[in-house]
Amino acid sequence: MADEDTDERTYYVVLNDEEQYSIWLAEREVPAGWTREGTEGTRQECLDHIDRVWTDMRPLSLRRRMEQASQGA
Repeated sequence: MADEDTDERTYYVVLNDEEQYSIWLAEREVPAGWTREGTEGTRQECLDHIDRVWTDMRPLSLRRRMEQASQGA
């Protein structure tokens, strides 16, 4: 296994239906329930991208319920 500090393998940023992010090795098939988000690079490049774009960690279903609750109040 590659050391995190020296891991230069290619990864994809993947996204699930709840708009949660992760990284996945490019050499592996993306698992069911996840899709490629469009970003690829080293592990650190992908993690840095996720840090920039994933600003709300709440799952999509929770955000929707909270929005509905605030509109009904």
